[in-house]
Amino acid sequence: MTAAPSLKQTPLNAAHRRLGARMVDFGGWDMPVQYPAGTVEEHLRTRRACGLFDVSHMGEIEVLGPDAIPFVNRLCSNDAAKLVDGQAQYSALTTPRGTVVDDLLVYRFAADHLLLVVNASTTDKDWDWIASHRAGDHVELKNRSADFCQIAVQGPDALRVLQTLTATPLEEIRYYHFREGSVDGVPSIISRTGYTGEDGFEVYAASDEAEQLWNRLLEAGGYGTQEGVLPCGLAARNTLRLEAAMSLYGHEITEETSLLEANLGWITKLDKGDFIGREALARQKEEGVRRRLVGFEVTERGIARDDQDVLIGGEKVGRVTSGSPSPFLKKNIGLAYVPAERANEGQELQIDVRGRAVAARVVSTPFYKRKK
Repeated sequence: MTAAPSLKQTPLNAAHRRLGARMVDFGGWDMPVQYPAGTVEEHLRTRRACGLFDVSHMGEIEVLGPDAIPFVNRLCSNDAAKLVDGQAQYSALTTPRGTVVDDLLVYRFAADHLLLVVNASTTDKDWDWIASHRAGDHVELKNRSADFCQIAVQGPDALRVLQTLTATPLEEIRYYHFREGSVDGVPSIISRTGYTGEDGFEVYAASDEAEQLWNRLLEAGGYGTQEGVLPCGLAARNTLRLEAAMSLYGHEITEETSLLEANLGWITKLDKGDFIGREALARQKEEGVRRRLVGFEVTERGIARDDQDVLIGGEKVGRVTSGSPSPFLKKNIGLAYVPAERANEGQELQIDVRGRAVAARVVSTPFYKRKK
């Protein structure tokens, strides 16, 4: 079976199909949701050994020129001026209301060379937003999204697996830092980042090298053995990031949610100088937010799912942004917006699960935190 012609494909589309992946339409991309081992096994293998993820659908926008840092700083909430060469940063493109156009990673190669890695479903929107705010800045923008593949190697065995294919000393790369090197002879950007709550790396390389890297990483990780690497789909990526309480654009963060409501004050640097949305966020910080994102666990039989209503005392007070069984913790967990005065650990909630009020309570996040 081949992909519908209207769907975009990553360079690994044929490889996923050979591995028996179940493919779905994900924001206009033909992507693997799971492989024959199943979502739970993919999730647990990543927690205990190593998982391999195709994230080549993500967008890459290059910002070049002497004004690269001040330009990005004017658009984003975090402070790109604090970056050093070889460092990455989690940030957000913000609207004048302090809400989120998209969340992204900012990579600094040099003072005049940044790479922005954005979400797949918002790449075109982000490009238009960024380009529309270039006014007199000495910058050149390049949409490099089609040039790159991106493969995430995640889990306790990720370093060992990847190290067999590169001479770059991976232990020396600190979290949210990167190096340029080669993997299996392929020129690559090797970044110690990920979206699973585990240690691991994301490897960027030319898109036409994707299959070679994917196959060699499966081989190096012992794919097919009892504790070897497993290819993982979107479903496991989602449950892994939910256990780690990492926000997903379109769910926890949107153009209707502010960074402070989403507990992302740590990437909101109000003292760095002016940026889009700064005034609104400063005002909100002073006045206090009206709602806040919280983690909850379900305390009786039932599974909370995305978009279900959150109740307190039978009254609707919010909605579930992400909800799922937790394969590792063996609990039913979720994230939701609730009134700020009710966003305290231990607060009793109910989730409207198909017309039945199921008990839950607010808990601290992340739900899962790996041992260092």
